[in-house]
Amino acid sequence: MSLGLGYGEEDAAARAGRLGCACPEERAGVLRRPPGQWQLAGGFALIVLAQALTLGVLPLAGAMLDDGLLFHGLSMAGLPLAAFFLGAACASLPASFLLDAFGRRAAFALGASLGVAGGLIAAYAVTMRLFPALVVGGFWLGSAQGFGMFYRHAAAFGTGSAGRAGVIARLLGAGALAGIAGPAAAGAVEALFTPFTFVGTLTLAALAQLGALSFAVTLPEARFSHAELTADAEATAPRPETPPWRALLAPTLVGILAWSAMTSAMSSAPLAMADCGISLPVISGLVAWHVVAMYAPALLGGRLALLLGNSGVALCGVALCLGAALYAHVETEAARIGIGFLLVGAGWSLATLGATLMLHARGAPSRFQLAAHDAALLLAALAGTLL
Repeated sequence: MSLGLGYGEEDAAARAGRLGCACPEERAGVLRRPPGQWQLAGGFALIVLAQALTLGVLPLAGAMLDDGLLFHGLSMAGLPLAAFFLGAACASLPASFLLDAFGRRAAFALGASLGVAGGLIAAYAVTMRLFPALVVGGFWLGSAQGFGMFYRHAAAFGTGSAGRAGVIARLLGAGALAGIAGPAAAGAVEALFTPFTFVGTLTLAALAQLGALSFAVTLPEARFSHAELTADAEATAPRPETPPWRALLAPTLVGILAWSAMTSAMSSAPLAMADCGISLPVISGLVAWHVVAMYAPALLGGRLALLLGNSGVALCGVALCLGAALYAHVETEAARIGIGFLLVGAGWSLATLGATLMLHARGAPSRFQLAAHDAALLLAALAGTLL
């Protein structure tokens, strides 16, 4: 049968060796694969659970294992937490390239695998009282967090500008569920590993990363852009515009201020409350509520973005974050330190949401731009642990 029968003169011109379609498209279009928002939210919630458990334990475990180690007169107790943020910063560029080259499924699965290894190494370090191994475990856990930060970018890429604020807000809000579940789960697991303090919590962090791995491998396969063009649409479909580098300055500055303030409070507040005589379970619970405060306000962030604009949400968040961090640093009463600690988390939540929306408002950032943005934020977080 002739190829021209029933398909028009244009299709009759097809020749041997050329692939044709029996159902030609009337017009070129973009094929979008399912974005997997529920898998992204589930994986992100478990990553936040691992983050909550890790950030609450690493400063205290470092103080327990450093045995008075000093470097130029400075205590080394904060080194495991600093290694966590260093690992996250080092992972940002490889994570961006892997997400673009191999897709979300492979990249997020690799990141979660690093977290599983890091949690187990850190748990072994506490069991054997090996401070250097705790630093290594903190670094690998941080590397997993570096990959986890790209979940919000993945959600932004798969959504149109009209619904982007709501999607990112729901993703960040999923992290609040992890903060609520964290204390009860950590307390139950810690009891299984008595008399080894922190081993159960770090093991649970490894299991949370294992759960994130299971969500990652079920993600619909897609490149970081979440869209592929058909051959016919390659030349006609508009591609997302890449914003100029100067468009990254404002959201990156907001993120730098928020992350440095948040980690400064994270590294100092638990130790300050311990000096006030607060018990470890109470401190762990407060850290968990701090994590809830880091993500729950984002659920309202979509509506706030409509009222105040992306930059308005970001500025309000960073102002709250900086003010609360200063308040927590200067206070000496445990209750007031705790209040400041919680407000830091709320400010960080709004600042992060606003900065992410600002970053994606003018187009689709390139992998270099995303990597540079997140690396700057994580290096600021590292600097905050040393303040």
